[in-house]
Amino acid sequence: MYRDQLHWTAPLESWLQRSRTKMDTLNSIKTFRQVVESGSFVAAAERLDMSTAAVSKHVMHVEERLGVRLLNRNSRSLSLTEPGRLYFERCKTILEELQSTELELGALGRVARGTLRVSVPSAISGQWLADFLAEYRHRFPEVLVDLSFEDRFVNLVDEGYDLALRIASNPEALPAGLIARSLRPAKLCLAASREYVKDRGQPKTATDLSHHDFVTVGSMSSLSLLGPNGRIHIPLHVVLRHRSMGEVANAVAAGIGIGAVSTLIFEHRAFKQLLVPILPECPVREAMLYVVYASRRLVPLKIRTFVDFIIESLGTSASPQHIRAVEATS
Repeated sequence: MYRDQLHWTAPLESWLQRSRTKMDTLNSIKTFRQVVESGSFVAAAERLDMSTAAVSKHVMHVEERLGVRLLNRNSRSLSLTEPGRLYFERCKTILEELQSTELELGALGRVARGTLRVSVPSAISGQWLADFLAEYRHRFPEVLVDLSFEDRFVNLVDEGYDLALRIASNPEALPAGLIARSLRPAKLCLAASREYVKDRGQPKTATDLSHHDFVTVGSMSSLSLLGPNGRIHIPLHVVLRHRSMGEVANAVAAGIGIGAVSTLIFEHRAFKQLLVPILPECPVREAMLYVVYASRRLVPLKIRTFVDFIIESLGTSASPQHIRAVEATS
């Protein structure tokens, strides 16, 4: 009996010893990284809640296993050797990938929950958005969507937003440091109410626009259209100014004048029967609707489900684009 126990115990102890060695090696690698990032053994020991001697032992373990010196040490400072610099960069990448994988695997069995703060332009408060939010709510009932309609490019990180829907001519027009996924075309075109067209007539050419009343955003006093032969610049007779595209759409629907609105507004139940396009062959701007979120390696489940679901709902297959071309703005 005793000999049988020895027969099975010896391989088991050997396997356990190898497992402990591998775990110690991983801990030593993590400790080495912390020493480099902290700048000293003492600082690393404080952050890792270990003794300075234990931290030193871990670093020595890595150096002995590799057979190279990774750090130059003296009483005042430490610095990476050339092999140490290469090893540090590789270890950093590997450890980050390992952490990312562990969190992703851990998230597979969890339910999306929490408050999701979303910024949306007023121009796209249409029926398709309402239908999408209703279906998202049905599929992910533990996520509270906190929606804000605003036409400026909010700073997602500084202002506490999780993501935003934005209309832009191209990804580079969006603030830097974001992940952008294109969703659908969203041209900016001229529109008027049916009543306005009935009373004032429908413009047939771009030059006809100078005889009509306009509702604009901000201080706009002229308009540039994309004609078949290039840009066409038209001076405007402005009768009303607003601060948001949503307010422009309401004023246009009330018959006050012609205004530039997103083509998405024609899908809104409240506007569909009221508005008619004006010179649809000459849009004000070619644009795309994007969903954007902060660039990060570990995207929370509530954000990932919203992004994946809106892409699925709109049948979009575009790959994410990391925006770096412009400086971040508000």
